[in-house]
Amino acid sequence: MASVLRVLVHGGGIGGLALATALARRGHTVEVAELRDEPTALGVGIIQPSNALHVIRELGVLDECLAAGFAWEFLTIADPAGNTLACIPQPRMDGAPAANGIPRAALATVLHTAALAAGATVRHGVTLTTLDDDGPGVTVTLSDGSTARWDLVVGFDGIGSPLRTRLYGDRYTPAYTGFANWRVTVPRHPDVDGVLMATAGQEAKALLTPITAELAYLGAVFAEPEDFRPDPDHAHEQLAERLAAFSGPVAEALATVTDPSAIVYSRISQVTVDAPWHVGRVALAGDAAHASTPHLAQGAAMALEDALVLAESLDAAPSVPEALHAWESRRRPRALWVQSLSHAVLKQETGTPTTPEEDALLDIGIPGAAHVLVKPY
Repeated sequence: MASVLRVLVHGGGIGGLALATALARRGHTVEVAELRDEPTALGVGIIQPSNALHVIRELGVLDECLAAGFAWEFLTIADPAGNTLACIPQPRMDGAPAANGIPRAALATVLHTAALAAGATVRHGVTLTTLDDDGPGVTVTLSDGSTARWDLVVGFDGIGSPLRTRLYGDRYTPAYTGFANWRVTVPRHPDVDGVLMATAGQEAKALLTPITAELAYLGAVFAEPEDFRPDPDHAHEQLAERLAAFSGPVAEALATVTDPSAIVYSRISQVTVDAPWHVGRVALAGDAAHASTPHLAQGAAMALEDALVLAESLDAAPSVPEALHAWESRRRPRALWVQSLSHAVLKQETGTPTTPEEDALLDIGIPGAAHVLVKPY
């Protein structure tokens, strides 16, 4: 597309800042509207698999992410005591490391800095209040009262996407899976130089993921009632009770957690927008369109891919509507495949009955999925 576009990105998380950077580097006028008051990120750490690092390289910040994080090449499967059962090499894409762990706050800083350096504007403490797509363009009013006209509006505004609600009402509300994720930052054990997945049958699984040379995060998924919330004074003890079957590195990591407020608890929900991800000149991307369970560590990677492919589609197509059709044709099959396999793995690990379609996906498995996802998309 030869013309310079005006693009509003609703949401300044991983996908939104990646899209802002990719488009601004191409010479487009980009503004990000982010509800949070500053460029911070909730949670602990995040895994950047090789396909995510491919996008990070395209955005020009691979070195920054590797410097802020901890790269690795192997996934280690261990018993509850931490004894190695298997060490599985992870595939690479374009010469980047197989994976990188990074604190979420550090990644937020890297991407925010990149968006600004590319020429994008990032506005904090604002959200969309009115939207009028009249065909040739979209007029948007933000919560601070400012109004502007855009060629394209993209909602990277998360699993609870206000923009999705504006387009589809309550048709695609998040569906709780029955499981929740417990995570906490811990010191990195010297022997944990990649993801360590320790399993105790279907009763429990714990992951230790290095995110810097000094730090890792401990994560575990358990079935929890939808209305359950950890006790604010005893959350660390509740997590320890759930992981009582583990010794070795997992137990050593737990022993360092003495502050209940350090525990990050999040219910695992899904969203699948079966309708088109774009209506006119307004599009949904990332978790707003296809939120997955975390079992393939691909949620952020899918958002990053969404951003890069959208920028490439706008490069190639003669108009915004044609670019959006091309973008969704490329992204929908891959993103929904990741979502389906991630949910199937969740069900398998927790002893939940699976469908024949899910069994076929599980035949691929996590190692097979990793090899699929480093192929060009």
